[in-house]
Order: sequence, then structure tokens, then C-alpha cells
Amino acid sequence: MIRNDGWRRFNIWEHSQTVHDLYRRRCLREIEEMTAHAQAAELVGAHVVPGDILLDVGCGGGYLFHSFAARKIAVEYFGIDAAESLIAIGKETLPAFGLPADRLSVQRIEDTDGACDHVICVNVLSNIDNYHRPLERMLLMARKSVILRESLKDGAEYHYVTDQFLDGGLRLRVHVNHYDVADMIEFIRGYGFDVERLIDRRTGGMPEAVIGHNHYWTFLVATRRS
Repeated sequence: MIRNDGWRRFNIWEHSQTVHDLYRRRCLREIEEMTAHAQAAELVGAHVVPGDILLDVGCGGGYLFHSFAARKIAVEYFGIDAAESLIAIGKETLPAFGLPADRLSVQRIEDTDGACDHVICVNVLSNIDNYHRPLERMLLMARKSVILRESLKDGAEYHYVTDQFLDGGLRLRVHVNHYDVADMIEFIRGYGFDVERLIDRRTGGMPEAVIGHNHYWTFLVATRRS
């Protein structure tokens, strides 16, 4: 029998109660802010004027909202994520902190269109098949800036590995890609942006193991040319 539920069935973020519990605690501000989110908010804040619209791509539960609120960065926050269960966590918890539930949407990047002032994408592109099409969508939407934190290094590597940390011993594969930093910067520049490469504060530029595989976290700050 042919079904249409393959996206959810094979999406690893729909199959980890540990991740769901962690994201809920982040949304409820029960645990400390992610260092990456602190750095990302500060980087975006340098380009924001009151009333600017920001889209958080791959937002999980939308807990990055707290990083802007804590710093009184006057940005209109919207978040999208392809995992329905993660968006549900944000819709349930974040209205109590001032974010309307309709600011969070279940969407894949490729299905998103429109315009905003800033786009932020943290730890997302490295775990999908390739970055070109989704990053293009972000660059076309952003009027002012795009902030990325991804696994970047000299020389690309593509891996499709088994996530061994899912519920009930479920074994699904996920992309763990490390993109060539020069290639990505050149790609972004081609859409009318200047690009600055910054060291990730959490890792200090050193590899970090996630689900047992090294990641080379790096920030790119892209600002649209006048």
C-alpha cells in the first residue's frame, strides 16, 4: 500500500522523546540559553531596527525567541520547522512568554516564500541532503541579513549516518554534512550579500561530536549590499 506519511516517519526529530523534553525545557526557560543562540541573537541584533521581521528557519520549538526578548531586541519573530511535534511544543508553551502561537508554522524551507528583514538558521543545513536550494530561498527572502551556523570547513564531506539515539531502538539515517566554507561564501555572495566568517563561541573553532560524529560549527553573517 502506498502512503503519504513518509516525511514524518523518516524524520528523526519526530522520534526522540529526549529531544522533545529538552526542547520543551528550553521553551519554558528551565535550562540555560544555548551559547549558539546567544551569539546568533547578538549578531542579528547589530542589524535590527525596531519592527524588523525575522524568520527563524528550522526553529524547533521556537525557543530562540527568548534570546531576543532577553536582550530587548525589537524584532518581530516568526519560526518555521518541518517537525510538527516540535512546533506543537512552541505553540503550547511560548504564548505565556509573549509569542503568539500563530508566529510558529509547520513548513519545510522549500515550501516557504515571501519577504522578511532577517533570516537566521542554526544547525539545520548540515543535516539535510544539500544546502543550495534552501539557502537560496533564505537569501531571496532576506532584505537585510542572513545569519547561519553550520558545519563548515575547508573541503566538503557528505555523510548519511544512522542516528543511534532514537526512541525504542529505531534506527533511521540522517545527513551529517560538512560544507566547504569557501564554496558557501561564494554562493551567498552571488545573491548580493557581503559575508563575514566568525568563530563559533561555544566550540572555539574546534570539532564537536553530535550523535557521535564531528561537526565543525562556524558562523556566517551575510548582509545585503546597498
